[in-house]
Amino acid sequence: MVISFLKELLSFRSITPNDAGSLEFIAKFLPDFEAKFIEKNGTKNLILSKIYGDGEHLAFAGHVDVVPPGEGWDSEPFTPLEKDGYIYARGTQDMKSGVAAFVCAAKDTKFNGKLSLILTSDEEGDGTYGTPLALEYLREINDLPKFCVVAEPTCDKEFGDSVKVGRRGSINGKIVINGIQGHVAYPEKCVNPVNLIAPLLSKIADHDMDAGSEFFSPSKIVITDIRGGMQVCNVTPSELSIMFNVRNSNLTDVNDVESYLRGVLKGLDYELSIKQSSKRFLTNKDSKIVKNLMASVTKITGVTPVLNTKGGTSDARHFAEFGVDAIEFGVINDRIHAKNERVSAHEVNKLYEIFKDLIENFKE
Repeated sequence: MVISFLKELLSFRSITPNDAGSLEFIAKFLPDFEAKFIEKNGTKNLILSKIYGDGEHLAFAGHVDVVPPGEGWDSEPFTPLEKDGYIYARGTQDMKSGVAAFVCAAKDTKFNGKLSLILTSDEEGDGTYGTPLALEYLREINDLPKFCVVAEPTCDKEFGDSVKVGRRGSINGKIVINGIQGHVAYPEKCVNPVNLIAPLLSKIADHDMDAGSEFFSPSKIVITDIRGGMQVCNVTPSELSIMFNVRNSNLTDVNDVESYLRGVLKGLDYELSIKQSSKRFLTNKDSKIVKNLMASVTKITGVTPVLNTKGGTSDARHFAEFGVDAIEFGVINDRIHAKNERVSAHEVNKLYEIFKDLIENFKE
């Protein structure tokens, strides 16, 4: 059933933030669940919930939106093609396979507490009116889940090899070094910002702000763009701009990065703009959701997952901000956002079995 459901879900052209009717499709698939739609500024969110008993409140979360398919596909991106054990379509890995797995698992099993599914149509975009809006609603009615599994594609080489217990934060910044434009033949009349930053660049580029920790790699300043001048050979630039990003651990925050850079740039005429675009989070490895999911993964696959925080950002960070113990687990991640995105049918079936086992055997 999960494969046929996945194929139906993949046929919706749900490019961010348009759910293209996919959320209504999911709600109708689970008629025994109470459905709450939350919509704002073109973004739709769906909360499905059902009370089975007086146990814990467990949630699964995901997004139905996908990035544009782009060119060069060997098949139609929104017409699922099953071939050689794989299903090809946009969103197969990121992340309609995960959504299909937990929706079908929720339909086919019972829980000892309250089970919720939280879905959004704007994870690949800004997400302003996506998952945070749904969580704000749940907080207002005092119904936030205690635990949540976000079914993003997490596995690396082998299905079952990776569970994400957190994500690094993301800090974006821009440095503008000011100078005085002039003719290269009269360098004494110019203040060349390239010359000003050159001896300092090694203190910025690839600089580790910390040594990392158990689950986080070091917080590294990564320069993403440097530009200045008019693309001519006889005029020095009036300013030079440097853009950078830091994926920060629990040992470094935005204030640490700003303080360090201001120290490096001291004495220069410069502007620095910096902001935390997403916050880091880390769920305790002894949390019930971590232990229960690990047990289900090992039981179904025979693989013991590694706990890590690698990768970019995800909606799991929003759950963490609302005090929910959140982790991520899903299929192998090797073709997300790429042409000819695909997922193994075997992985999808196993993911469904894992989620079903987690729901049925959740130990409080």
